[in-house]
Amino acid sequence: MKRYQVRITEEAELDLVELYDYIARKDSVENADYVLDHIETLILSLDQQPARGHYPPELEKQGIKDFREVHFKPYRVIYEIVGNRVIVLGVFDGRRDMQSLLERRLLR
Repeated sequence: MKRYQVRITEEAELDLVELYDYIARKDSVENADYVLDHIETLILSLDQQPARGHYPPELEKQGIKDFREVHFKPYRVIYEIVGNRVIVLGVFDGRRDMQSLLERRLLR
């Protein structure tokens, strides 16, 4: 089975830090650890079959199929596949205004 190299951009790393801090502050450190562990496991699993993710619907309806996403609900991991690399571009809370967020982050 082909393996892909998974890379997390600096912006996506900041997303994870902010998400962790928010959950730890608003809920508990234990829940922040739980969420971060599951998201990191999901990201690392992209080294195998990254095409299993689907196109973000906010972008697909605009005809953009350069990006994919996987979920640990309500969180969405947005990435692109470039050759044998998976580049994680962002980790977002899906309850936010995703249309604007994705346009600002990915379509600059």
